[in-house]
Amino acid sequence: MKLLLIDAGNTRLKWALLQGRRLGRVRAIEWNARSADRVARAVLRTRAGRVLVCSVAGAPLERALRRTARKAGLRAPQFVRSTRRAAGVRNGYAQTWRLGADRWVAMLGARALHPGRAICVVDVGTALTLDLLDARGQHRGGLLLPGPTLMVDSLLNDTAGIRKRAGGKVRGARRIAARFGRSTRAGLLAGSAMACAALIERALREARRELPGRPLLLLSGGAAAQVEPLLTIAHRRVDALVLHGLALLAQLDSH
Repeated sequence: MKLLLIDAGNTRLKWALLQGRRLGRVRAIEWNARSADRVARAVLRTRAGRVLVCSVAGAPLERALRRTARKAGLRAPQFVRSTRRAAGVRNGYAQTWRLGADRWVAMLGARALHPGRAICVVDVGTALTLDLLDARGQHRGGLLLPGPTLMVDSLLNDTAGIRKRAGGKVRGARRIAARFGRSTRAGLLAGSAMACAALIERALREARRELPGRPLLLLSGGAAAQVEPLLTIAHRRVDALVLHGLALLAQLDSH
């Protein structure tokens, strides 16, 4: 039976088919409140016997997915929630539900790809999230801060002078042209990316003090391309970490 896996983020949705243990081609689409129904139709056009979703997108998109599935005569999508433990990973939060499902499923994916390793899992999207897993699969906690775009938006929204000199709304670039910008716009983009890169590197140094060995840094997320060129430490890029975690959960559920 074909299984459709969906990773629904705050501004971007990724999906892929799982057949047996093989994850198919990953696709992605931007979404907002106005486009939720259209995006749901586009994604659910990929016919599957079952739909498994990890969502931090909120109610509008989740309702659109349920509504579209019902109209198409498909089984209702199943939404993954954070649990106390799964697949050798133990949730480090005292109140399990407070850990975002995306962070939880990404850790499951990371553990599946690199069993027995201490891992620092970083997702750079609307928010930047960082979670630390020790070699036994215990979640040791994490960090959250605005991603590059939110950093830029906060300055544009709350500082009239910067907004004027930046020339209005600034869209994130896929790559930063220089370490130090020679315009307000370039400075915003470079500064936000450098702040994220610096946080990641500092956090990894702290993780190495706390855990034996050298934790593996896994970098993912839609804005990772903005930050990756500024990293000076070894890392691995895994762009579909949540989908890998969903695939693992689906395989466990089928046994």
